[in-house]
Amino acid sequence: MARRSSVFIRVVEGKNLPAKDITGSSDPYCIVKIDDETIIRTATVWKTLSPFWGEEYKVHLPPNFHSVSFYVMDEDALSRDDVIGKVCLTRNVLAEYPKGFNGWLNLTEIDPDEEVQGEIHLKIEIFGSDLARKLRCIVFEARDLARKDRNGASDPFVRVHYNGKIQESMVVKKSCYPRWNEVFEFDLDESFNEKLTIEVWDWDLVSKNDFLGKVLINLNGLQQDLQEEGWFRLSPGKSKACMDEGNLGSLQLQVRLRDETVLPSDYYKPLVQVLCQEVKASHKEKSGHLITLIDETTSAECRQEVAANLVKIFLGQGLARDFLDLLFRLELDKTNEPNTLFRSNSLASKSMESFLKLAGTQYLHSVVGPTINRIFEEKKYIELDPSKVEIKEAGCSGLHRIQTESEIILQSAQHLQSYLAELLIAIAKSVKICPVTIRATFRQLYKRVEERFPENQHMNVKFIAVTSFLCLRFFSPAIMSPKLFHLREKHADARTSRTLLLLAKAIQNVGNMDAPASRAKESWMAPLQPTIQQGVSQLKEFIIKLIDIEEKEELDLQQSLNLQSLTVKEGQLMVYKTKCKGYLLSSSFKKLYLSLTIDALSFAKTQFSKKSSFIPLSRIRALEKVEEKSFGNSNVMQIIYTDENGGLEALYLQCKCVNELNQWLSALRKVCVNNSDMLGSYHPGVYKGEKWSCCHQKDKGVTGCDKTRHEVTLQEWNDFLNPDLEAQLIFRHLIGVREVMREKYLELTKHDNISKSSLTTGPARNDSATQLFQILKDLEAAHDSFLADSPNFADQEKKYLLEM
Repeated sequence: MARRSSVFIRVVEGKNLPAKDITGSSDPYCIVKIDDETIIRTATVWKTLSPFWGEEYKVHLPPNFHSVSFYVMDEDALSRDDVIGKVCLTRNVLAEYPKGFNGWLNLTEIDPDEEVQGEIHLKIEIFGSDLARKLRCIVFEARDLARKDRNGASDPFVRVHYNGKIQESMVVKKSCYPRWNEVFEFDLDESFNEKLTIEVWDWDLVSKNDFLGKVLINLNGLQQDLQEEGWFRLSPGKSKACMDEGNLGSLQLQVRLRDETVLPSDYYKPLVQVLCQEVKASHKEKSGHLITLIDETTSAECRQEVAANLVKIFLGQGLARDFLDLLFRLELDKTNEPNTLFRSNSLASKSMESFLKLAGTQYLHSVVGPTINRIFEEKKYIELDPSKVEIKEAGCSGLHRIQTESEIILQSAQHLQSYLAELLIAIAKSVKICPVTIRATFRQLYKRVEERFPENQHMNVKFIAVTSFLCLRFFSPAIMSPKLFHLREKHADARTSRTLLLLAKAIQNVGNMDAPASRAKESWMAPLQPTIQQGVSQLKEFIIKLIDIEEKEELDLQQSLNLQSLTVKEGQLMVYKTKCKGYLLSSSFKKLYLSLTIDALSFAKTQFSKKSSFIPLSRIRALEKVEEKSFGNSNVMQIIYTDENGGLEALYLQCKCVNELNQWLSALRKVCVNNSDMLGSYHPGVYKGEKWSCCHQKDKGVTGCDKTRHEVTLQEWNDFLNPDLEAQLIFRHLIGVREVMREKYLELTKHDNISKSSLTTGPARNDSATQLFQILKDLEAAHDSFLADSPNFADQEKKYLLEM
């Protein structure tokens, strides 16, 4: 059994932010921290006090995290970025919103005494005779303290308060992982009214000491046990009065916490089997009642998530195409007007969207990536709508005269035609690089629509069915928002955004087969009409080639793909290598091309060079961040692995930004999830000058001074399938709609004369829905059994299920 939490985060927008630049504006971005660790950095939105980000993330992490914090920053090119304000949502607050928090929160001023982090290792004990008992506090060490000094570290010392007396420890210089191993003793107050306070401070020679956090110990609990030892999380000091609410602006967020208990695989087999049987049987007989039940009882707000989970389950079972084919047929059965086909947000539409993102992200990047990069690089002013043309934006012509509106529109049309033509050629040439499973699925879609609407007047419907997904729900959204599809690292500025929007509209018109309704809606798109009409012909030819794949060819291609080692992530990074003894050499700094597969992490000089070395994933023992002071860079991670002799070695990777760092960390942690002997602790510093830079220990083999964080990962569309987790998520959804499904089931089966009593108390039937209800009951009982020993965790899950 595995317990895990996931947090869905959508940073929507900000408003009424204060101006931080002399221009009277700001360049805001957000940093998201889980407890003390930076997980996400949004793109910067330039020159605005009301930024829109619209960025979505899902973070997997251990269930014992404490809070999610959002810091709004102002980016500065020449100086340190300014902090505008912050918002913090604790785990307890998120647990009060089973469906997720969605709303505006006022930003608050940063209080240095509240910006604490880390833990301290203490042992508290009562000793001595009954007549003169004493209180002893042993302060061993601390970890991951806040960095207060410019050198990226702190100079921490401990101050212990009890019964009006204060004692202090020595100062440990330049360390956020200090080791004191000091003992403090006090005369015990037998009333046990006094609390023991342990404060951690950063010592400063000139300025005032900085507060690093404190722990309050209530001694009542020691009256029986007489001692307590463990790691204690540091808490903030007294909060100072903040600025008036609203002075720093506000932030709109969507945050949803999910706690999951994932049972062993055998518990989910009946659920997966009954879903698979339904899909397989649908080809032999008219069925699909179970899928219909799920479709009609799933609300619009959670349909996307349910669709993604179902697609992942069927992908893992090799039945994704068959599942989608069943959804196509169910949708076609209830569609009489071809113009509305797949235009709603049905389970079929959402499932196909998820399928394309899961199976086609790399294909998407290959097709639209070059054109989008060109648009970003050229940054041309483009506008076709006369009501939006701004003469000043065009600048001057070569003759030093201002361009007219018609000249701007003509020039814009030429640029857009160039972009559109380039993109259409890329699509037309992409048949061979399109994943086999996508081609086979589109073949089924084309065939089903052709069977449903065979008339001559509906000749384009089968093509539009394909393009409604490929162009309208895949290519077009990626063109409009390349950052959200990982096509670009930053959001486009206003000028580039408008160009992307116009190009996306053009692709939509091509995907609609240049329908009269599309032309009438925005007549100012007329200058692109010749290219759009030519694109319609190109797209039809492309679709015919795309679906021209036989069953045997599909199987052969799929088998050949399965024999290849799947590339999980690749890219160019700066690499630091250590010698056999582990001493860091700056001369070992190199720029290399890394390729991560399901078997190994390999290195080469360039993308097309021969692999120079590799690390088998089975040898990896830890994947963690490195503290900033080690290299003067906060975006460095380390891979700790065993060499041929079983000794531990370290490899350091420097990334361009915190997002790239977390993406590589997540990818590596996911492929190593089943590794045995993963380390429980590590050194966040480096070993140089005969000692560790983090904790100053001289023994290179000493146990690490910080805990590892293997469970913290970012979810990506191309993540490996996790069958047990996907089955658990579907189980949780079905439990929430079980009673509604029962009622719907009775409606769908009235012609079989099934009464409610026979369903709930009579003999069990063999249909898939009745099997599903029994499976859900058994799984629910299994969950109750596993959760019996964890009441707090169980209460959170029960609360979510009751309030769905």
